[in-house]
Formats: sequence, C-alpha cells, structure tokens
Amino acid sequence: MPPRLDGKIALVTGAGRGIGRSISLALADAGAQVVVCARTVRQIEEVEQEIIQAGGKAILIPADISDEKDVNLLFEKIDTTFNKLDIIVNNAGTGIFKEVVDFPIGDFDQVMSVNLRGTFLCCQRAMRAMIPNKNGYIINIASVAGFRGYPRQSAYCASKHGIMGITKALSIEAQKHNIRVSAILPGSVDTELIAYARPDIEKVDLIRPEDIALTVIFMLSLSDHVAVDQIYIRRRNSDPF
Repeated sequence: MPPRLDGKIALVTGAGRGIGRSISLALADAGAQVVVCARTVRQIEEVEQEIIQAGGKAILIPADISDEKDVNLLFEKIDTTFNKLDIIVNNAGTGIFKEVVDFPIGDFDQVMSVNLRGTFLCCQRAMRAMIPNKNGYIINIASVAGFRGYPRQSAYCASKHGIMGITKALSIEAQKHNIRVSAILPGSVDTELIAYARPDIEKVDLIRPEDIALTVIFMLSLSDHVAVDQIYIRRRNSDPF
C-alpha cells in the first residue's frame, strides 16, 4: 500500500509533462495537496484538472524557476495559501546537446540557469519554509549524467553534477532541522528530452515516468528512523553498476 500523505503540501516543479506530471499524480493519489508548477500554463492546467477529476487536490502556480522573482512569488503564494510546505520535488529541467567545440555560451547559460540556478533557488526557499516546522523533504531529480559523462551533453552533465553538489551539501545543512534531502538519478526516461538527447535508444527500452514517481513515493514511505541519500535507477538492459 502506498503511504498516505493526507494533509501534506507538496510542490512539484516541471509538473506539466513527463516525470513531473507522473510525480504530481502519484502524490495526489497518496492524498497530498499538490502545487503543480511550470512555465507553460496550459500543461499544468491539464495536470491540475486530471488530479481534481480523479478526486485529488491540486492548485497550479506558473513560474520560471530560473527567475528569482518568479521563485519568490511562487513560495509567497504557497505560504499565503497553506502556511507550510512539507515536500518539494525539484524536477524542472532542460537540455541542449552539442559537442563542446560547437556549444554557444548562451546555450550553456540557459541550461545552467534552469537546471542548476533554478534548483538552488527552489531549495533555498523550500528550506526557509520548512525550517520553522522542523520537518520536510526535499527531493532533487538529478540524472545518471550527475555522475557520468556523455558526449554532446557537457552542459547537461555539468548542471546535473551541480545538482548533486547542492544535494550533498544541503543534506548536511538540513539534518539539524530534521529536514531530509535526497536525489533520484534516473537513466534514460521516456520523455521528450530523451527523444532529443538519445534517439539511439529504443522507446520500448526506456524507463517510464511512472517508475520515477513510484521512487518518490517509496522515499516518502520510509519511517523517521532512516534516510536515503540517493537512488540511481537504470534501464534494465543497460550495464549494471
């Protein structure tokens, strides 16, 4: 049985599609009130309605997490509406894939701004919201690219390595506040991004977004006696370890 998250307030960034959508649906199914956040309003409207029609609770708050003003407004709205935040899943991300020699610095900055700066800003504001209650869970969606390198993915790998750096440092800072911080590092997941980054992988072999959602639920199901630092999930037919 999945854990019951009744009364919990959960924020999911990049919630409009793919992994973020699946995580949002799973959290709502477990009883959480889900704040679905992304830049594209139409997509999070659809996720919000999907949750509500299934009997769950959700509100949408559009935001560009790379923009500090947007992030501040996002968390101010959460505080005004709920006066707390129990769970955040930092899932929003982007990727541009070219060899280093041909990589425009503007594209590099864009990837780092969304993936790394955005995750940092959301972690910072989530901590400020969770510290007064001495409780909370921050889950960062990293990637296998957070500990491996891949051709044409220099900026993406740098950003995901950076997310792991944030996660590792923040987990130590958060421990004294009874706040858990973890990372999920998926291999290739069936999303629009992977279709662009790894067209060589057959769709049938890809991890499903629902698998990542189940991993989030697993982390949240654990007792207060344990903590998980990271979970790496690979495609079943990829090389072990």
